[in-house]
Amino acid sequence: MGRGSWIRLRTLILLRWWAVVGQITALIVAERALHLNLEIGLCYMVIGASVISNLVASLVFPANKRLTETENLAMVLFDLIQLGLLLYLTGGLNNPFSVLIVGPVVVSASSLSSRSSLFLGLAAILIVSGLARFHLPLITESGSVLRVPVIFLFGNWVAIIIGIVFLGVYSRWTVNEIRTMSGALQATQMALAREQKLTDLGGVVAAAAHELGTPLATIKLTSSELADDLPEGSDSRDDALLIRDQADRCRDILRSMGRAGKDDLQLRHAPFTAVIDEAAEPHAQRGKSLLFDHAPIGAAPHDPPIIPRSPEIIHGVRNLIQNAVDFAEHRVWIETRWSDQKITMRIMDDGPGYPPHLLGRIGEPIVRRRARDVMSNRREYEGMGLGLFIAKTLLERSGAVLSFANGTDSFRGDSRRRERIGAVVEVVWPLAQLTYNSPANSGGIGQNTPFTH
Repeated sequence: MGRGSWIRLRTLILLRWWAVVGQITALIVAERALHLNLEIGLCYMVIGASVISNLVASLVFPANKRLTETENLAMVLFDLIQLGLLLYLTGGLNNPFSVLIVGPVVVSASSLSSRSSLFLGLAAILIVSGLARFHLPLITESGSVLRVPVIFLFGNWVAIIIGIVFLGVYSRWTVNEIRTMSGALQATQMALAREQKLTDLGGVVAAAAHELGTPLATIKLTSSELADDLPEGSDSRDDALLIRDQADRCRDILRSMGRAGKDDLQLRHAPFTAVIDEAAEPHAQRGKSLLFDHAPIGAAPHDPPIIPRSPEIIHGVRNLIQNAVDFAEHRVWIETRWSDQKITMRIMDDGPGYPPHLLGRIGEPIVRRRARDVMSNRREYEGMGLGLFIAKTLLERSGAVLSFANGTDSFRGDSRRRERIGAVVEVVWPLAQLTYNSPANSGGIGQNTPFTH
């Protein structure tokens, strides 16, 4: 759906009714309270045009109609011209309500395409410039002409022009930012939902046990009847009995797996290094070497801490590793460290790294352009900004803090890491943010229910 189809006709009709009420109120106050001599008949004719257009639109079109780009442009342009005519009849830029001409421009910038918004902005500027020179004067009951000094008139003109440009651009950028963030968050939710389905595959085991129960019962029944018909002590009878016993064994194993699949703690929690290995597994056979380095920090326990095996962590880490593999030349290093206070993961590669001018924007929903030398070799990865945004959002939801850098900046002078010249992503989790701190503190994940034969 295009920008011009976002707004319902009903919304613009209601806004126009409010404008009509305000304009009539202002005319009544100006005539009755301030005793200004206005071309009151012409003013009400201009307002009447808005009333008629509203009534026609309400009767001809359904209330839930969404306007096309052209229809929306016509509606806003009509409001702009109507307001310009009303200001022409009531003093032009000497009228303090002249600032309201900025309103239709803001509406167009937030709902129409760039071309339509630019067209309406230029139209508003032309109308304001014309009103600064051509307008009917505001005359009091005593015959005095109300006008502001020329310098103030010029300042009012400049202020309205600046308001049109600034508020139009500001509204445009804000709506674009909201739209981009909304789309990116929707993509994040979809990615999380897919990962959740993979995590829930343990339930498939129980379903398989249920579905296989009937064929196994048939095998057992048939083998028992076959054994009864065969001579006692024959090899064929022994084979039939063996088939029956193995069918019973398969039934018991599947029944045990169905129960264990629901209570398997390994499905919900796992050692930190095992979760990282699982996240990296889909990218292990893509032609790049994945080099793992797992180690504790200082006096921390040698065994890695047990952490939630959550879809957010798995999918977030997987996206980061995918980005490293896509841009690496030959190798990707995945380094994990843990202490009593925090868990750290660092992903490094030997690729070209992040373009320096984009380092401050890494993790935003969409990075529109990458350096030409990178894009020329990897056209398929133009959506990198969204992938990193999803990873960053999911990992931050688990309590992590992410930072992005280039190896040429981070490891300058480090001979052991001189090959790691590409992109560097560091993810740090405070241990207190995770459900299980460590095997020593949590008592491990406990024993799973064994399969009974």
